[in-house]
This record gives sequence, C-alpha cells and structure tokens, in this order.
Amino acid sequence: MQIYLDHSATTPTRTEAIAAMHRVLTSEWGNPSSIHQWGERSSTSIEQARFQVAALINANPDAIAFTSGGTEANNQAIMGVANRYDIPQHLIISSVEHSSISAPVQWLENRGWQVTRLPVDRSGRVNPDDLATAIRPNTVLVSIIYAQSEVGTIQPIVELAAICRQYQVYFHTDAVQAAGRIAIDVQMGIDLLSISSHKLYGPQGTGALYIRPGLELVPLLAGGGQEMGWRSGTQAVPQIAGFGVAAELASEELAAENLRLIGLRDRFFDLLSDCPILIPTGDKIHRLPHHLSFCLAIPSCHSQAPITGKTIVRQLNLAGIGISSGAACASGKLTPSPILLAMGYSQTDAVGGIRLTLGRSTTPADIDWTAMVLKQILERLTPQLVCV
Repeated sequence: MQIYLDHSATTPTRTEAIAAMHRVLTSEWGNPSSIHQWGERSSTSIEQARFQVAALINANPDAIAFTSGGTEANNQAIMGVANRYDIPQHLIISSVEHSSISAPVQWLENRGWQVTRLPVDRSGRVNPDDLATAIRPNTVLVSIIYAQSEVGTIQPIVELAAICRQYQVYFHTDAVQAAGRIAIDVQMGIDLLSISSHKLYGPQGTGALYIRPGLELVPLLAGGGQEMGWRSGTQAVPQIAGFGVAAELASEELAAENLRLIGLRDRFFDLLSDCPILIPTGDKIHRLPHHLSFCLAIPSCHSQAPITGKTIVRQLNLAGIGISSGAACASGKLTPSPILLAMGYSQTDAVGGIRLTLGRSTTPADIDWTAMVLKQILERLTPQLVCV
C-alpha cells in the first residue's frame, strides 16, 4: 500500500488545476504585460485567478499580489513594512513562527530593530493579553502565524487582530497552513496575509500576499512593476491559473471536507490513544481539521542511540507510508524542534516529534492501516529502550 499522510508539507496538484495550467501553456502563453491579444489572453487568466484567490479569504481582488510562494509572501510582508523606516522600530512575532518569518525578523534584529517574541502555552497558543502588554509606541508590525504547521494549533486570530486595530498597529498572519483548510475572512482586521498554492492542491511555485487597500509596502523586487507594483517580474501564468482553480474548489468544498477530515483525524487519535509512547502535541480543540502530531515518550536510561521522529518517518516510509518529523523544511535535521522547545518540551522530546496530515484522498482504511503499522513499529523498537 502507498499512503500519503504529509499534506502539510505539500498536496498533490488536483486534476482541475493541471487542466488550467495545460490550457495556459498551450493557448494562453503570452506575456501578460503585452497589450496585444496574446498578452491579453494571458493577463485575463491572471485576473481570473486573482478573483478566485480573493474569494477564498473574502478579499478585494485588487488586494491580492501573486508571489513565488508563502516564503516570499512572508518576507514581503515583514520587509515591506520594515523598509518604510530609516530608523529601526519594534516588531512583535510569536515564538512558533515559520522560519520564513523568524529569519527575516532575526536579520532586522541584527541591524538594530527591537523584537518581542511572544511566548506560547503548552498547546502552542499565544495569549492575547501578552500581545496587548507587548505593544510599544514604536511597534509597527505584529506577525502571528494563523495555524502552526508542526503541531496544528490555530491561534486566536480574531482577538489578536482586534488588539492591533485598537493600537493602530499593522497585523500580518502567515496563513499558509490555514488557507483552503479553514474559513478565513480578512475583513476581521487583517492587514497582510500570506497564502501558498501547493498547500491547497494547487501547483508548487506560486502563492499570494493579501495587502489591505491603502497599506503601503516597499517592494522586495524592483523592475517592471508587475502585480500593481508590489512584485516585479513576469508572472508565472500557468501556476497562477492552477492556483486560482485550486482556491475556488477549496472554497466550494471547505465545509464538507472539514467535517470529513475532522472525523478521520479524531478516529486516528482514538486508534492511537492506547499507545503510551505517543504523546499528542498541539491544541486539542483549536486545531487544523486534518492534523495529528505527537512526541515520542522514550525512556532516557538506555545506552542505544535515541529513537527520533526521523526514525519513525524512515520506518513508515519502508512500509509505504509518508509522514513528517515536524516541519518539512527541517525534517532532514536532528536538531531539536524550536517549535516544541518554545512550547516547553525537553530537548529529548523535541527531537521526537512526528506529524501526520490527512488529505482529500485519505480514507478510513488508510487510517486503520497506518495506525496498525505505526503500533507495530513502536512495539518493535520500544523493547530495546525499556528501563529496567
């Protein structure tokens, strides 16, 4: 059997998106900046996608700027605000951000910016009161991840956005893991929001940044002035067209698919609840519908090499099952997960995180089989580590 349970890393491109990409590649391949009919056909494909992506988050289409993906969108949000200031100011992020937020913020901090990293509780959630306390007169931007990819926790975005609105501070959220999986409405007070196509069954290589009308950003890229001046460079029209179709279908299917995935997710948790070596991580209630995550409760009094999350990933891969050890971008490293450390887990626990994320193709049979195989793997590995 081949069972893919790593949909938070990437999703398979759906056939409808591939068909849209094929159409563009074969008949709408003109440069969208050209004013002749070939360029106009290509430009029309982009604008259609802009409406489709905007509808997913209840945005004005003119507020959507297409990017190369979530990482560029996050960097554009952070640096686009920061570069408006000649003198370093103050930023606020959470301690569980994706590296495409934490890395540019660290770069700014090294150059004199003041940075507050809000703590999270054991479930990975920010306390809105901590945000209100952290805001200073020179705070110019708050960036809090919408939903954490490694542990599935959804942040109290409505409350956080309201606080920023009260203090007249820009609020950005990295919604890469949330868009297309839970309902999002930027009208709740979000100024900037990042999306990635390949997390919602669109093609890799494209994403979008929502920019609230009237908000001025300094572009990362200078050049031809495409995307209303926010993002220069000839647009990746086939990917954008596929992204648009995937976003539209995600919106149409959201409610029904969420209920189905929650049922499968909870069934999975139940099947693994009698396995004491697996400790669930993340928030039980405020959680992405498709997401399960655990730490391995391995005894520390053994002489063998420790079993890590990566060990389990490799073992399941041999059985034809794909999962992840924490964030996909860091899955090749044996260093402790900074997300789990920020949540209060030990160094040992933080190298034992695993993540199983379900998708459109996941069936109850997949859940039952994976639970059985995972238990067999843990039973085979655990006896070597039992304390005596």
